[in-house]
Amino acid sequence: MSSPNTEIFIGRQPIMDRRQQMVAYELLFRRSQHNAADVRDDLAATASVITRAFIDLGIEAALGPYQGFINCDESLLLSDLLEVLPSDKVVLEVLETVDITPAVVERCVELKALGFTLALDDFVGYEDRFKPLLDIVEIVKVDTMLVDPAGLLAVTRKLGNWPVTLLAERVEKVELAEHCQQIGYSLFQGYYFAKPMIMAGKRLSHSQMALLRLLGMVLEDTDVAELEAVFKREPGLTMNLMRLTNSVATGVRVKVTSLRHAITLLGRRQLQRWLQLLMYTKPRPGTEPISSPLMQLAATRGKLMELLAGQIEPGRQEFEDQAFMVGIISLMPALMGVPMAEILNGISLGNTVREALEAQTGTLGKMLDLTEALEGNDGETCHDLTARLPGLDADRVNACHTQALIWANNIGVSGNAQP
Repeated sequence: MSSPNTEIFIGRQPIMDRRQQMVAYELLFRRSQHNAADVRDDLAATASVITRAFIDLGIEAALGPYQGFINCDESLLLSDLLEVLPSDKVVLEVLETVDITPAVVERCVELKALGFTLALDDFVGYEDRFKPLLDIVEIVKVDTMLVDPAGLLAVTRKLGNWPVTLLAERVEKVELAEHCQQIGYSLFQGYYFAKPMIMAGKRLSHSQMALLRLLGMVLEDTDVAELEAVFKREPGLTMNLMRLTNSVATGVRVKVTSLRHAITLLGRRQLQRWLQLLMYTKPRPGTEPISSPLMQLAATRGKLMELLAGQIEPGRQEFEDQAFMVGIISLMPALMGVPMAEILNGISLGNTVREALEAQTGTLGKMLDLTEALEGNDGETCHDLTARLPGLDADRVNACHTQALIWANNIGVSGNAQP
């Protein structure tokens, strides 16, 4: 395993517009431990992550149609590394800790001329030292947790003196999201937008119950005719299945013409995957069926769990399938607003999977803890859990995570994601 001084784990967080549609991700490069390491080491480690995980595997594939926000300290900002990144896909966040020297201002002007979008991170008040950057950057991120409502309004009004797009960070409640919209914010980032909190307390809809029933039937190897009969009672669910099968699920040129054809063509394992993913779809007229940040998170989590399982126990497809299921189902309480126990009542699961979901115990439980730590940018926990899972190190975790991001993005935009 590589030294903790060079370990960095990759994460990302959705950035939404006023319609709660995804427009970008913040890409999070964080040291697992020893955050006090010198800047030169931080730059080398971040450079390693960018080149290995995003250039080698493809930053455009990892981001899908969205831009990626990357934090830049002074060393990264002044380095040549940034110039190898696609300027149309990257937003450079100038950290609030950067000393705004003439050299930094000149470099920002140069990067903007190269086509990069520039953002100022964690702005909480007008300070004279930021004025040279406010004349250059196009986005200002305001940390809503560091100011009270009156202070937020005052900061927002001051920023009205510059033609910048305002992004509200750490938005965790619906009331704050609505307030930020009212006072002029166009972009939003925070926990509220990653989980459907307003759904809390709702019971399962008929379609959700049908999905759970179908998932249980697939796991029990029920006959195709019985599966088809359940689908026929759910027109909206059938439409989603047909659309997904035609556009992304098969990887073949054959157009699916019937339910029985779709079920047969997909096969049991793939049908199980898409039933799990369909739990997170909320298609709107004229839009792709998969677009929500929760859907992206669920797809990424499931695929990451599967890939990690392949590293931990190579060649055990059953274990990979169990890992995928744990990842997908783990987010269903957030989607449905009901306890995990109620969800598990509708599905027949083995003890290993059930225990991972109920108590996060066993190897699958540790893997779920690791995926949640990656999503939460908890580097220290990532380091500890990686050390406790055989066959894993930071490089393998990052490689698996990047592949999972690519797979999840391809579901919604390219039509070529394969289970």
